[in-house]
Amino acid sequence: MKPLSKIAFLFLGILSLGLHAQHRTKMAVTVDPEKHALAVLQELTFVNASNATLDKIVLNDWNNAYSDKQSLLGERFSDEFVRSFHFASEEERGATGYVNIGTLDGKILEWSRPAPDLIEVKLAAPLPPHAEITLQMGYVVKLPADHFTHYGYDETGNLTLKNWWLSPARLVDGAFVQNSNANLDDIANGLSDYALELKLPKGWEAVSDLDESKKTTAESVNYSFSGKNRNEFSLFIHPQSDFHSFKNNKVEVLTDLKGKIDGIQRAIVIDRIVRFVGEQLGDYPFEKITVSQADYDRHPFYGLNQLPSFISPFREDFMYELKFLKTYTNNFVKNAVNLDGRKDNWVYDTIQMYVMMRYMDEFQPDAKMMGSLAKWKILKSYNLIQLQFNEQYSYYYMLMARKNLDQPLGDSKETLIRFNERIASKYRAGLSLRYLDNYLGDAKVSAAVRSFYRDNLSKTTGRADFEHRLKTTTDKDIDWFFRTVIDSRDIIDYKFGKVTKTSDSITMTLRNRTGATVPMPVYGLKNNQIVFKKWFENVRKDSTFTVDRLGADKIVINYKNEVPEFNLRNNWKSLKVFLGNDRPYKFAFLKDLEDPRYNQILYVPTVTYNLYDGLSFGLRFHNKTMLDKPFNFDVNPIYSSNTQSLIGSASFAFNHYRRDSRLYNIRYGASGNYYHYASDATYLKINPSVSFLFRENDLRDNRRQGITLRYNIVNKERSFTATDSSANYSVFGARYFSTRTEITKHFNYNTDFQASSKFAKVFGEMQYRKLFTNNRQINIRFFAGTFLFNDTQGDDYDFGLSNPNDYLFDYNFFGRSEETGFFSQQLIIAEGGFKSKVLPDGANRWMATTNVSFNVWNWIEVYGDAGFVKNRGRDAKFLYDSGIRLNLVTDYFELYFPVYSNLGWEIGQNDYHERIRFIFTFSPKSLVNLFTRKWF
Repeated sequence: MKPLSKIAFLFLGILSLGLHAQHRTKMAVTVDPEKHALAVLQELTFVNASNATLDKIVLNDWNNAYSDKQSLLGERFSDEFVRSFHFASEEERGATGYVNIGTLDGKILEWSRPAPDLIEVKLAAPLPPHAEITLQMGYVVKLPADHFTHYGYDETGNLTLKNWWLSPARLVDGAFVQNSNANLDDIANGLSDYALELKLPKGWEAVSDLDESKKTTAESVNYSFSGKNRNEFSLFIHPQSDFHSFKNNKVEVLTDLKGKIDGIQRAIVIDRIVRFVGEQLGDYPFEKITVSQADYDRHPFYGLNQLPSFISPFREDFMYELKFLKTYTNNFVKNAVNLDGRKDNWVYDTIQMYVMMRYMDEFQPDAKMMGSLAKWKILKSYNLIQLQFNEQYSYYYMLMARKNLDQPLGDSKETLIRFNERIASKYRAGLSLRYLDNYLGDAKVSAAVRSFYRDNLSKTTGRADFEHRLKTTTDKDIDWFFRTVIDSRDIIDYKFGKVTKTSDSITMTLRNRTGATVPMPVYGLKNNQIVFKKWFENVRKDSTFTVDRLGADKIVINYKNEVPEFNLRNNWKSLKVFLGNDRPYKFAFLKDLEDPRYNQILYVPTVTYNLYDGLSFGLRFHNKTMLDKPFNFDVNPIYSSNTQSLIGSASFAFNHYRRDSRLYNIRYGASGNYYHYASDATYLKINPSVSFLFRENDLRDNRRQGITLRYNIVNKERSFTATDSSANYSVFGARYFSTRTEITKHFNYNTDFQASSKFAKVFGEMQYRKLFTNNRQINIRFFAGTFLFNDTQGDDYDFGLSNPNDYLFDYNFFGRSEETGFFSQQLIIAEGGFKSKVLPDGANRWMATTNVSFNVWNWIEVYGDAGFVKNRGRDAKFLYDSGIRLNLVTDYFELYFPVYSNLGWEIGQNDYHERIRFIFTFSPKSLVNLFTRKWF
């Protein structure tokens, strides 16, 4: 053979190997929509594209993650407080069953599950590099209800299928990527060619982003789907499909995305978005793409579009455009760019959000974050209302950064807390690439993104490839971008130091307040119009620069918020006066976003209630915008309607956030409260304190710990109607707490030490709650406390058995001095935690109690309390009670119906209605936590 012929033969051999390096999957699937089940016969040709010899093959079986409450999926639902999964029936959760795996010659292979949603197949003989083996598999897929993840069956019988078949896990350097299903849409399959034969009952329809042919018989509808070089695909099975097809010379779009716009408008929007994304990235590599309502519902555009349509500030056509843009770009990037979606997810987010922001700049440049509300003159002064649409992304990131909850963009996706994974990190990723684009200029970033996209069309890539493309696009050193912006949670914050000016020049000192060294732009403004912009690099510490003034009357760091900076409030400097306020004061009604141009003071009407002050109205002044600040004040004067006097509260706090420590926050505070504790007497409580708050290095870990030191000063007027009318007193308190809570289990304990001139005591409490796999739940609480010394007279400072003696006014009693009547039935679970008012009702020596409840059906529980009470001069006494608990909303709304106790059969007593106890929390902040805890 001639040398040239040898080279050509070798080239063709390599080309042939490349064309067939991906796996090949053939499936025959029979669908039973009534049983939400799929019977699957599958032939998988697995290609060992690595240089290692394999003795096993790992398959992804993500549908089976729903079968086990203790799978990674179940654990994430638990720590994100998603109740529906753990209380669902086995039928609702779904599974993969009747799995058989063998070879073409009929040999049955052994297999096991290293995790509920992974299958490890033991090969009969080692598989050499670049060799292949064909497996024959049969199994039944039982789909889950779609209210867990939007995948599965819905109430109308529609089936939305994603990652339901057995697919080979991605093989990297001879090792399989074994990612369990964590509800993150980041499956790591090996690239495969697919051929799918689908059999449906008569009258049913199927839609997929695979290529399609269809045949109908008298009894069934048969589809043939195929696709090459795919990581995954989507499949929708409906009795009557709502999908519509839109096709241009780029791609065919199949969508059932909801929106109240006509077909012509819809077609215009879709065509515009498809063409724009193609221009930004390149042609979509497949003939079809699906954009479904289920896809959008999984990843909605968070903001006011979550409100009902009748109060939405956005036009219907704008809403549809936004929904389609977000869903299309997400599906386009995920389907076309072959990355490890768990390890390198930030690359997906960066590209998607960068394209979205560029689209809004070009086609919706005047769009506001709050839509049409920006046209209301009465709202014109609000920064929240006037903010440009793309500017909102930095506020979502800052929301987490100011809470000290942000995480590095480069972290693996499963380590991110939910708000970061879905919102903050995603938005910051796009902002970061936009920042680099502004710094480099000349559309270099756009060119790098297109080049990286082209690389992905023919191979699997990683973040190193993306970094390489960005670095080779410019001569500038951009290591800082990956080191600081992507791979760290270092905060960026620059401010002005000394500034001097002449008529022609400005000499300024830039201060790097955090040590994070990145390029920073400085703008000169004249009458709020930009007259110059300068980028300053390598400002590691205080650095002084001189620039031409060009008539500027203000200089501003990061004026257009191009840099994801921690604090924009210190970025302004006026050149008009020698001494003056660079940020004037601004009053705003209710709430607003932080406006770096002003010192904001917000005011809002308040309503409070207790029995003695009645329904009382006040006006609250505070500086708490939607972004946390280190220093917060809150002053709330209130007019008491019952006593016609002024009452109220005030608090001042400074948070010292520590970025790289388990001691993540030191909080210094002082508060004061002035209310009536009886109809004829007030109390004044002043409470200086310091708290040390700890958390785990893994921010997804729900464990929190803290130490609080406080000094309580209480001045009480003498009352002639309340028995508890002690003189003025002061109490020092030290408290430690540790808590870890989620749906399936909750454990917390705390210890307290209190001391005054007349007593000292120590006490502790432990609470444990466990949800078993059969949906039975047990709650156990222990309390024990003892006086170190007690020289008091009376029972004001005793441990309380059925309610705490709230001498420090820590608890929200509606009628704290009431001994009879409705308000005396309010229950605070503290100290003894008894529900029946058995005697003695307190202890001046020591107390030890146990409270237990167990659910018998849904939110109906039985409870029992038992314990010992010891008082001076008396023997310890054993007490108990029992009854029925209606646990409607744990710790917020509960009812207790006593049955039997030391008092006998309480349920038959004439005054039984007065023995019923209730827990009711009237605190908007506490109630909001019920809905936000899953995010943070």
